[in-house]
Parts: sequence; structure tokens; C-alpha cells
Amino acid sequence: MSGSDSLRAEARRLLPDAIALRRDLHACPELGNHLPKTRERVLRALAPLGLEVVRSEATSSFVATIRGGRPGPCVLLRADMDALPMPEDTGLEFASRSPGAMHACGHDAHTAMLVGAAHLLSARRAKLAGDVKLFFQSGEEGHFGARLCLEEGLLEHGRAPEGAFALHVDALMPVGRVAGRAGPMLASVDRWRMELTGRGGHASMPHDAVDPIPAACEIVTGLQTMVTRRVHAQDPVVITTTRIRAGTTDNVIPETADLLGTLRATSERSRAIAQEGIHRVAWGIAQAHGVEARVDIEDGYPVTVNDAGFVELARSVAGELLGERAFREMRHPIMGAEDFSYVLQRWPGAILFIGARAEEVAAPAPVHSNRMVLGEAGMEAGIAMHAAVALRFLEAAA
Repeated sequence: MSGSDSLRAEARRLLPDAIALRRDLHACPELGNHLPKTRERVLRALAPLGLEVVRSEATSSFVATIRGGRPGPCVLLRADMDALPMPEDTGLEFASRSPGAMHACGHDAHTAMLVGAAHLLSARRAKLAGDVKLFFQSGEEGHFGARLCLEEGLLEHGRAPEGAFALHVDALMPVGRVAGRAGPMLASVDRWRMELTGRGGHASMPHDAVDPIPAACEIVTGLQTMVTRRVHAQDPVVITTTRIRAGTTDNVIPETADLLGTLRATSERSRAIAQEGIHRVAWGIAQAHGVEARVDIEDGYPVTVNDAGFVELARSVAGELLGERAFREMRHPIMGAEDFSYVLQRWPGAILFIGARAEEVAAPAPVHSNRMVLGEAGMEAGIAMHAAVALRFLEAAA
């Protein structure tokens, strides 16, 4: 039996335990950077391995280290553990028991896959040429968990990794497939807000008021035009207005209108151009309508950039492990965002998508849907991929 066949066979043996862990986590989701029950459940699953564990002081994150039996480099594998603040409508037996919280992004599966990989790698620790750090992270869903852990030095405690790897499930991709690309993989994300202030009055007499609503409507369309005329088409930006609030009743012109939206970009250059454009469009249109505009842009996660060499390593591993046609080259980045981007700013590495389509569902829902379900059989490939990528990296860098 080849090394790849052996990993797949062991991952298959570990799959029932991974499914049980994933379902436990799915039923009890926790949000943000405070995940005490999740962390303790994961630590119990790792306890038989006797790993060195260092806990974050700022979050519920922790790092468990597998020490190799031979000297060599260090590689980091990450799984995020937090859920989303949303209801669940899947009808699963193990559906969320926490109102307003759901594992709709697959972080429960990410965590279970990495625990499975920990068992595979621990069984080989005597032959490992280096160390493997298992980073179980809180606060990925907009709470800057990775950045907080980097700032407190958690990932470098003892020794710093030389490479980093993560997997993210894709509920629409068939089981056994992996997808990725070198360079920009996921977008940056910023949140913007605007407050337009005019002068209220009677709806029948707009000439006696300064109505902020027409200005708000024009800003929404003006932002779309700005993107198509100021940002290079091959360096994409997405600006979406997600909320407009103004007014109280039908016969009153309100004094203010508030807008909220998101900005996504695939390079720091296009991100800067778009941020400046939001300010300029809002100010110019507000001036034309005689209203005042206040704009605030809150910087979020940076662009997630995969290292070309690491992607090639992962592509080779996927081919040997899952078949020659398992890896799919992505033609363009995804406009979603990831705080693994902070880790990849520090060390070369990659994040890839792995298939977890539930074949029994006629029309599967994507991640972040209240009806999202996963094909749990896909976790077998994820367990094996984590372990195989770590082994290949250590062998190549030793």
C-alpha cells in the first residue's frame, strides 16, 4: 500500500469519529472569540494524543503542537471554530440548539477534519522531520481572531512556522474535489457607512426642505458607475449597498438618511482606489443636492494571497491522494474574505476549497445559508489532505 493509500485508509477509519465531533459542534454553536464549550470539546478530542497545548489569552483559540522525532521545519495547519449569528432551517437531527446561531460556513467540519489529521500525524510523529502546529481559531467571522492571535504571539510560541495551510469546505463542490489558485484567492472586505443630513419638512412642499433621500438613491447608483470607470476590469472591486434607512411616515421628508454597505477588492491598489472613490462620490453628490455627507470606512480583512509554490505543493498532493483530476484551478478569486489572510501575510502558504456537496440534496444551498447542509463524506478527503500537505511540506523543506 502506498503512502497516499495508507493515509486515505486511515482517514476513512477516522471518519465516523470526525462526523460525531462535527455533529456535536454543530448542535452547540458559539459566536465570535468566546467559544468555551467548543474549545473544551475539541481539547477532549485531542487529549489522548498528549500534545503540547498553548491557549490564547485574548480569545478561545489555541495551538496544539505535534513534535517530530527528527529535526526539521515547522508547518501550521488551521481550522476555524466559530459559527454565524443566524437561524438554522435544515431540519437536521443535530441542528443548532442555540437560538440565533448556526454553523452555516462549515467551521464545525473544519475543526473535525483537523482533529482527524492530528490523529494521523501523531501516529507518525516519530518519523516527522519537524513539527506541526494545529491552530484552532475563534473569531473568523468578522471578529479578527487570527490577527489577535498573531498580535499576542500565539502562533510563534516556542517556534515560528515556516509555512501555513488551511481548508474551507464548499457546499456546492462535489466530494473528493479541491480547488485553489496562486495569488489573490479571496478578497479584502471593508464596511462603509454614510450619514446624509438635509432639512426635514412636509412631503407636499419639498422646496421648503432639503431632502436627503434623492441624494442617497443617486449615491447608490453613482458608486456602481464609479467602479466601472475608475477600477481596472481585471482587478475587480464589488461595492454593495446593503441597507438604507430614512423617514418615518408618508407625509414627512426626513432630515437624515443612513446607508450601509460592503467593499470587496482583490488587490490593495484597487481597494485604495475604491475607498477614495466612495468618499468622493458621496461628497460630490451630497454637495449637488445641498445636503451634508459623513462617510466612515472600517477596514476589515486584507486580500488573501496564496503562495504559488505552496499551491503547487498542494496540487501535487491532491493529485496523488485524490486522483489526477481532483484539483481544479480557479480562474479568478472569490469575493468573500478570510482572516487567514493575516497568517498568509506573515508566512507563505495557501487556503484551498474542498468539496462537501450533499449528494442526497437535490438543490444544495451555499455556505452562509440557513439551509446549508454538508456531505460529511467529504471530511475524509479533508483529513487526509491536511496530513499529507503537512508531511510533504516537512519532507520538502527538511
